[in-house]
Amino acid sequence: MRALAGLVAALLLLAWGMPYLRPLFAALFPGLDSPVYAQDGFPALLLGHLAIVAAASAVSVGGGLAAGVFVTRRAGREFRGLLESVAAVGQAFPPVAVLALAVPAMGFGAAPAVLALALYGLLPVVQNTIAGLESTPSDSVAAARSMGMTPAQVLLRVELPLAAPVILAGIRISVVIGTGTAAIASTVGARTLGLPIIVGLNGSNTAYVLQGAVLVALLAMALDQGFEVLTQAATRWRR
Repeated sequence: MRALAGLVAALLLLAWGMPYLRPLFAALFPGLDSPVYAQDGFPALLLGHLAIVAAASAVSVGGGLAAGVFVTRRAGREFRGLLESVAAVGQAFPPVAVLALAVPAMGFGAAPAVLALALYGLLPVVQNTIAGLESTPSDSVAAARSMGMTPAQVLLRVELPLAAPVILAGIRISVVIGTGTAAIASTVGARTLGLPIIVGLNGSNTAYVLQGAVLVALLAMALDQGFEVLTQAATRWRR
């Protein structure tokens, strides 16, 4: 919990205090006329980045969880191979290529980025949902059924809670990967922390690249630690 609090504090202080670090970046990069990215405020870019990650993760988690549950039921077992193949293709297909194909149909902005990140983050959620549900102790499921629980009650009250640590691990991977990859969303007009990175690369401004990269890394680390706290809580509950 302390690590999470420290990362969040560092992220917020750096995002809101970046203009005050101008003397530091000017000293580190004396050849730059503009050592701190100022076209957009870093707090706004941080919020935009979080919004895209949240939207894409909601699609990945909701779709992956529902699909994973479906193929572990008797009615959906025959579709398991197809689901895993589709999810694998979604992650194997580069997000940049998805953006290139989606922009003509969806236009510039956040929408194509959400689609690309959602497809990219689907596989770990699907895989871990299936693995978690299949690892649920059969004795617990049998006991729940013998108590008269319906299939839906067994799933919601027994299987999903017991599988929660494994499922959370998949969601954690999906969200953290999506957080780093979301920086490319700025190539199609979305306002994310990738914007100073792209502008810096185009203008040979290493300071801009460093500022955006550090904030993206801090955000990914903070989210990773947040899921670590949730996983520990779910593991203690399970025990």
